[in-house]
Amino acid sequence: MTDWVYDPWFQKWPMKKIDRRLRHLWRPYTQMHIEDPPLKAMATNGAEIILEDGSKLTDGIASWWTACHGYNHPKITEAIQKQLDIMPHVMFGGLTHEPALSLAKTLSNILPGAETEQALEHIFFCDSGSVAVEVALKMAVQFWYNKGQSERRKFICFRYAYHGDTMGAMSVCDPDEGMHSHFSGFFPEQIMVDLPRSSTAFCNFENLLNSRNKEIAGVILEPLVQGAGGMKFHDAEILSKIRNICSLQNILFIADEIATGFGRTGTMFACNQAAIAPDIICIGKAMTGGVISMAATAANKRVWKAFQTNKALDAFMHGPTYMANPLGCAAAQASISLFATGEWKNKVLALEKHFSSELKSCLKIPGIVDVRVKGAIGVVQVANGKNLPLLRKRFVEEGVWVRPFGDIVYLMPPFILNKQQMHHLTDSIIKVLEEWSKDY
Repeated sequence: MTDWVYDPWFQKWPMKKIDRRLRHLWRPYTQMHIEDPPLKAMATNGAEIILEDGSKLTDGIASWWTACHGYNHPKITEAIQKQLDIMPHVMFGGLTHEPALSLAKTLSNILPGAETEQALEHIFFCDSGSVAVEVALKMAVQFWYNKGQSERRKFICFRYAYHGDTMGAMSVCDPDEGMHSHFSGFFPEQIMVDLPRSSTAFCNFENLLNSRNKEIAGVILEPLVQGAGGMKFHDAEILSKIRNICSLQNILFIADEIATGFGRTGTMFACNQAAIAPDIICIGKAMTGGVISMAATAANKRVWKAFQTNKALDAFMHGPTYMANPLGCAAAQASISLFATGEWKNKVLALEKHFSSELKSCLKIPGIVDVRVKGAIGVVQVANGKNLPLLRKRFVEEGVWVRPFGDIVYLMPPFILNKQQMHHLTDSIIKVLEEWSKDY
């Protein structure tokens, strides 16, 4: 339903055909009063988004990093359709079902530390990444409460961290880089530090954990890649050291692998590259192949045992309404079965090689300060992010779906890109940034 609109709400777009129903949508991360209306997606296919006018965009960000196998994968679609005919949903309180039982077992076999004493074999299903983080934080606080140490309620988090938009998740984000500065004083105050990268910094980090040990419930980190806080990378050695210090200081370590999990960094989970297992892990996004919302928080035996007592109040009091949704479980099981073939590894390696080879030419462009690549992630960082979001229109004109934010232009595409699509993305970034640099 489109029409010529002269409604004051649309006054910045005179003489354009605008769908009047847009005024009923509250869009994410968007100042709708001043921004243009969104593009209308009509269909998806493989690594492409098809728009209302029939044009196609090569997707460079896999619908917020979820569509790892590409869109409309027949195996995932078939699994959901089959489950839809049997049982689309049933409450998880007092009931269980085969899709949840099967998926929980599958996850326990592939998560970091599988088949060791550190195995993350106790799975709490939820419906989004932010909720998975909320569950992890609550789980850590109640772990200590159940053990008679109720004063442990603080979390160590890191500069440039981003863990989601709900209250607990916001509290462990960088308030400046994570878009949550407006809410200071609303959510709990945590302990934010710079990610240690030197011997001195690690010494200071360990001293901090030691001096405030009795009030710290856990340390939370996005392993290897801090995502929405600016795509900041760190190496496996740093991750390993942080985990080891937590163990020595008897502090729970939480890995937020919502963005990094399921192959994105080149291994099934980022923690695999450091050969470590956290006490608690948060997973989501690509778990279902980007088809339906689902997430999970998994804990090891040590955490689990603290909740297994004869006291009713020691139970974990959390339960999302659509917890363990059978459709989500079916999609996740199908997605993980695709990973089991191993084909994704060569695809991610090909993306990593292509990004490393092609994006490095951006360093010749004025205003570009860094190019970094990790697995199926390519990042171009500029010295000044001013006007960078305005490039989104230019990328659409080039036929690619790329969404710069802050001071970065980045790629986290579906793993299934062919060579032509890879070049389409990187050539478009180089072309548009060269244009941008003329006004830098």
